[in-house]
Formats: sequence, structure tokens, C-alpha cells
Amino acid sequence: MKKISSILISLLVITSVFAQNSIKAGRNQTFDANWKFKKGQAIDAKAAAFNDSDWRTLNVPHDWSIEDLTSVPNDSMIGPFYKNSLGKNATGFMVGGTAWYRKSFTLDKSTLGKKVLIQFDGVYMNSDVWINGHHLGNHPSGYTSFVYDLSDHLKPVGAENVIAVEVKNEGENSRWYAGSGIYGHVWLNVLNPSHIANWGVQVIVDNVSEQSASIHIATKIENSVANLELLTEIYSVDNKLIDSKLSDVSTKNKVEQVIVLQNPKLWDTENPHLYKAKISLKQNGKTIDQYTQNFGVRSIKFDASTGFTLNGKSIKLKGGCIHHDNGVLGVAAIDRAEERKIELLKKNGYNAVRFAHNPFSPQLLDACDRLGILVMNEAFDMWNVNKTPDDYADYFTAWWEKDLAAIVQRDFNHPSIIMWSIGNEIPEIVDTLGYETSKRLADYVRSLDPSRAVTSAIPFHIPLIKGKKWDTTAPSFSSLDVGGYNYALQYFESDHVKHPGRVMVTTEYFPPKALENWNAVEKNPYVIGMFSWAAIDYLGEAGLGLARVRNKNAKAPDFVKEFMGPDWPVFNSSTGELDLIGNKKSASYYLDVVWRRSSIEMLVHRPLPTAMKEYPGYYGFPDELKSWTWPGHENDSLQVRVFTRSQRVKLELNGKTIAEQQLEKGSIVATFSVPYATGKLVARCYDGDKEVASETITTAGKPYAIRLKADRTTIKASPNDLAYVDVEIVDEAGNVVPNIDDQVVKYYITGNGTLAGVGNGNPRDVSSFQQGEKKVFQGRGLVVIKPAGKVGNIQIVAKAEGLRDGVLRIKSK
Repeated sequence: MKKISSILISLLVITSVFAQNSIKAGRNQTFDANWKFKKGQAIDAKAAAFNDSDWRTLNVPHDWSIEDLTSVPNDSMIGPFYKNSLGKNATGFMVGGTAWYRKSFTLDKSTLGKKVLIQFDGVYMNSDVWINGHHLGNHPSGYTSFVYDLSDHLKPVGAENVIAVEVKNEGENSRWYAGSGIYGHVWLNVLNPSHIANWGVQVIVDNVSEQSASIHIATKIENSVANLELLTEIYSVDNKLIDSKLSDVSTKNKVEQVIVLQNPKLWDTENPHLYKAKISLKQNGKTIDQYTQNFGVRSIKFDASTGFTLNGKSIKLKGGCIHHDNGVLGVAAIDRAEERKIELLKKNGYNAVRFAHNPFSPQLLDACDRLGILVMNEAFDMWNVNKTPDDYADYFTAWWEKDLAAIVQRDFNHPSIIMWSIGNEIPEIVDTLGYETSKRLADYVRSLDPSRAVTSAIPFHIPLIKGKKWDTTAPSFSSLDVGGYNYALQYFESDHVKHPGRVMVTTEYFPPKALENWNAVEKNPYVIGMFSWAAIDYLGEAGLGLARVRNKNAKAPDFVKEFMGPDWPVFNSSTGELDLIGNKKSASYYLDVVWRRSSIEMLVHRPLPTAMKEYPGYYGFPDELKSWTWPGHENDSLQVRVFTRSQRVKLELNGKTIAEQQLEKGSIVATFSVPYATGKLVARCYDGDKEVASETITTAGKPYAIRLKADRTTIKASPNDLAYVDVEIVDEAGNVVPNIDDQVVKYYITGNGTLAGVGNGNPRDVSSFQQGEKKVFQGRGLVVIKPAGKVGNIQIVAKAEGLRDGVLRIKSK
């Protein structure tokens, strides 16, 4: 009897495991859970019978390069960082390599006679995929989504199938941290032989007004047969049916329908209204496939006389460039991490984002649609000529057309996208090969989508490097609908005289030059906006924005030769207006004044030894912060800078006026030298005799406690959700103590959650992102919590020596 019970228990366990991985008919089935994973070049795990029982089990999205390399840190290997890594500063001293993913699954009886497709949203990079030992293909790009048909190589219903993925992030293939692995979602579509094609629905909206809009829906049908109909229903954001249309398919492979919406709610940056199209393919009255597509009703236009207009209204682009990593999580494209990144941009005044220099995840684009952020969706960082020895240029000739098609077809229906960018700082852009490639790519994009503008980022330095004049860029600009200028605002007015019909945009600028670039945007209708480099600190290009400090008697740094900044230890760019965990930096406060979001911002420079001098560089601001807490520096003169558009600034210390300054015409910065004394430092700004605004910075008390603040106290019990918890060292009055840079905080998480990552804003802190402790920087840190998949409570306790514990509870539902 005991033996029979053991057998029954074993059968129940086996049945449970297979039930979790048993696939039914249907669209967009998540295929993220329970992958087996192992790193190693010498592994050959493509065979279905390969024994992976001792491999690690994990869920994707996943980035192995952000994970700890060793549990025993040493001088050259700490957390994920390796001093002698192949990419060095470029990839943030983190490591790529080769690894395998494997996943077993079965099919249930509902899948009989169906097509089975697998879609990978993103794999970095050079992936090969096998199903049951059969090679499905190789995909070099680390950024474009791709689909394989599994149907002909699957085993019968109930039998085990094995999909194996080899990922090769080898050589020097990126100028920034690109991560490694299956970093996007994976999906299975099990469909009727006659079905709506993958990315087969395109919604084009025209004749847009507040009174009506024409919705053109083009739907591609795979394996169309007789007796098929297509029903398209339009729903409002609150899921109310607005209108519908039924069309006969009659063996056609494409069906075009038009529905006119009356009094539509328009999509824009302030009110990003979305509609939903539910498209049902019917055979003899029965639904055999259904495809749901969100879209927005909006019109866009680019014109040198009127600039960029959205729904007929002029709008200037307040943009920032971002890379695709999610800071402490690496490049794992978890839905909430992608959404939070866009929330940070929106909160800090941006209305536009440039994807640098590759397409991003569908989930991030969904967030742009929901939150109202305009998108420049960029395809390539290189074409025919390599920037690093092993990059995408090796594959460009064979793959550019397929990858461009994948980008445009997948992302076509996002109302947030207003421009397709075909390249960034392409080395051959002033040569015949570049002229020809630019035209070929631009024409191809327009053939896929004539409704949006095509651009490319052309920098000032490439003609200089090649000993050519700026005018040699003209043939490449002529291929574009909008000319992208990197660090080249000095050419706007002269180019406008020569090319009066050219629409221009600053695709990159040095953050300290924000005012000059915004002045050009406000002055000239043909300059439609600007994108800073960069909106958020990112992994890799380590030290690019860090100030260099030298002895006053030493030679000044050569920023061309030292372009990548200080060597080890440093891991992030430090070029962002926001730091790696989302806190504002000096450049962000400056931009607030440039964009007239704030009337006054005051910052204080960190004390420098008297023998030293600081060189901020092209991308960086001085090492300044909102702090009047500098113990040990009493009576030392500290540099105080006040950003304002007012005419006059007055400083007060502890109630006494200590300095006053009239701003020079065209400047928004007043600089003071102030002897440090504890208390209150107040800046007041005036236009004439009228006080316009003021800001006060108060000396904080001694560190007393840890304060934890969650972005949301209730999250979903889903692997796609996260809780971001700000960590602050505060005094007894609750003020953040900003001079605390080395306090280690330990985190203890219980209940229905686990640690996803820890971080701070210090670009030099090469320590683990995944252990339960981290130093704070400027009194702040971050801990990211992922739900454990169950409904219930999560408790976070933060402890540090000499401080009162921080305690926070989050509910998962």
C-alpha cells in the first residue's frame, strides 16, 4: 500500500509539472517560466535528450551579465564587475560570453491541427534556436523581435518537446552595456491554419478632427480559405463598443476596412486616449482567431514653416535619449521596470524620448502610449562600417531589410511613435556608400510606413575626422524627412539658408548646453525640439560624464583622448539628468529652469581640496547637489550656483544677506563663493524689485533612521510587476542627510516577495546589485522587490549600524 501511495504521489508531481508547461490553443501565451539555464562555450545542448537536470531554473526576461560573477570578491572581480573584461569601460566592466536556455513543454489536444509559433521579444545576441534538435534559425541582432514556426517539428499531443536557445554575446560588439540573454518576453501562438498574420494588423488614422476620424484597418490573413469573414469592433478605453464592420474575406490574404469615428477622443501628450480594435476571423460564423490591437487617434505633421504639429497644434519636443537597460536589473525588460522609466521621464518634464540606438521592448512602447510620451524609434548604431570589431556591421548587408521590417511591422500601431530613425552617427554618412545606404533605408521605411517621418542622427565630428566640410552631409540629409543633428546646433541657421525646407531636430546635445539648444528650438520653427545625452544614467560608457579632478599644477585632461573617462572602478555613464536609480542630478534641475518648469534651483559644490581643480568635461556638470550639510568644512568657501531666469539673485545665510548678483544677459546661472556655516541658506530671485521665487536648503542633523518609501504599496502578484522602494537616511526631523555616501544598509525581505535588485546613484560603486546589502549615496538608495507569485503581504526591513530600522509593508494581489 505504501509503495502504491508513493507511485501515486510521483505521478501527481509529474502531472503537475507537465500541467504547468502544457500548451493549449490560443494567442499570446506567455512562455517565460521555468527555463533551464547554464553558461559555457563548451556546452552543446541542442539535442532534445540532453541532460539539463543540474541546470539552474529561472524565468525570463533575464540578463546574466548583471549577475554576480563570484561569491568571493577580490581586487579585480566584484559582483558582476571584472576589471579585465573585454569591453572595459564601454560595457561597464561587465561580462558577456555564451549561454544556453532550454525549456520543456507538451501540447494538449486543443492544439491538434494548429500552427504553433514562438516569438522572442529580445535576445542579446546572435541566437540560435532548436526545437527537438531541429535548427530553426540564427538571429544576429540583439534588439529586433523574431518568430519561428515550430509546427513541423513538434511531437504528438502529450509527448515532451524541448526548445533550446544558444545565446552568444562574444567579442567586442557594443559601445555600451547591452546585457546578455533572453532579456525580453517569449510568447507562443497556437493558431488555426487560417489565421491573422503575426504583426498582421495595421491601423492608420486620417482625416482627424475633433468631430470625426477615419480608421483604416488593414488585416493580413495567412492561409485564407473559403467561407471566411472578418469582424472588426472598435472599443473605447472603458471597453464600450463604439462601432464595428464585417467583411467577406473570400480567400483574400489582406482585408482593408474603414470605420469613421464620430467625436473621437484624440491622443496627445496630456490626454493619451487609447482605443481598442478587436478583430475576429470567422469561418461559417464561428470565431477561429482573434487579434486585439490598441491604437490612438492623432495626426502628425512636420513642416519647416510650422514645425511639428500634433492634432494641428504646435508642440516642441522636450526630449531625452535613453539606453535600454533598467539600471540595477540590467536589461531585463520587466513590464513594471519599463513603465517606471517612462514615468520618470514624464515626471521630470520630458514629452519625448529617443531610443538609443536600437528598438526597445513592446512593453516600454505600451507605456509611452499610456503615459503620452512621443517616440523617436531608432534602428541602427552602425551600417556597413564597424564601430567595434564584432558589432552588427558584420551582419548589416544580409539583415538590415529583415530587421527594419521587424521593427516597423511590430511597432506600427503605437501612436507614441512619430519618427523612425535609421541610424546614429554612421561613419560612412559623408561618403558615397553612406549616401546610397541612407536613401535605400529611408525609402524602405517609407514603403513600410508612409505615415511617419524618417530621420537619422548626423554628428558634427564625422566630417571633421574625415577632413571634409559639413556640407558633405547634405546628400544624407536629403534622404530624410527630419534632419537629426548631434552636437551641431551651430549649423542650424546656415543650413536653413541653404535648405529652407529642411526640418531639424537636435538628436543629441551636451547637457551643459541645454539653454543654447532650447533657445534655438524656441527661436526657429524649423527646429522642432531637442534630445539630451542623456535623460537617465545608463550602464556602460563608464565615466563619460564624470568630472575629472587634477592637481592645480597638473596638465588639464584631454577630453578627446580620455573620452571614456576614468578607468576602474566605474561602471555607468554618469551623463544622465537623472541618476541610475531615478533621482534628479544637477543637470535635471538646470533643465527645469531651461524649460521654465521651475523659477529657481540652488546647488552647492562638494568641497574640493585647495590643491585640486575640477574639470567637468563635455557631458558633465560640476559635482554639486542640494546640500548645506558639510561637517568638517566650517568657514571653507563653497561654490554655490543658482539657476534662474530672473534678473537678480540674493543669498542669505541664517537670516543675513551675504551676496547679491545681477545675471548677465543670456545667462541663467549665478555663481557665488560662500563660507560654510550650519543653518539655512536661502536664494531669492528678483525681476526688478519684485521677488519671484526662493529656495531654502537647511543643514541636516545627524543620521537617525532609515526611511523606506515605495512607489506603490499594492502591486500585482505577477512576475511582470515590481515594487521600487526608495531608501533614505534621515535625521530626527525627517530630513534626508545628503552627506552620507558610505553607510551600508542591509535588507531583509519576508512574505510573498523576493529581492530583484539593490542600487544607488554612485557611478563608482562596483558592488553587487543582487545581494541583500548596498551602500547609500548622498543619503539615498534603492531596493527593488519582485512578488513571489502569491497573493499576500511583503515586508521589507532595512538595517544599518547606529540607525533606527526602516520597515515597510507592501501588498501583492
